[in-house]
Amino acid sequence: MRVLLDQGTPVPLRRALALHEVSTAFELGWSDLENGDLLRAAEGRFEVFVTTDQNLRYQQNLSGRQLAILVLPTTNWFEIQRPQDEVTAAVNSMRPGEYRELHW
Repeated sequence: MRVLLDQGTPVPLRRALALHEVSTAFELGWSDLENGDLLRAAEGRFEVFVTTDQNLRYQQNLSGRQLAILVLPTTNWFEIQRPQDEVTAAVNSMRPGEYRELHW
């Protein structure tokens, strides 16, 4: 599965998603794209978008998207390390167009 990590998503999470093809918005030169433009750029190239932007669903119309969106509750890598298996399981089970927020 092709996974895109948003700008604020800790890059070390990539190791937990090693079974997937993981890219970051920064690596692709997409750091300056606003959320709507970023989602449009990712659609069709990626299956899952992992972000820490908890306001995304209020700022963007997410209906009709094929891109699955996973929202993490923090940008802090130390807080994500412990439940990284939960993040991996979520990514593995995401379906096209699904929106899911993790809480811990």
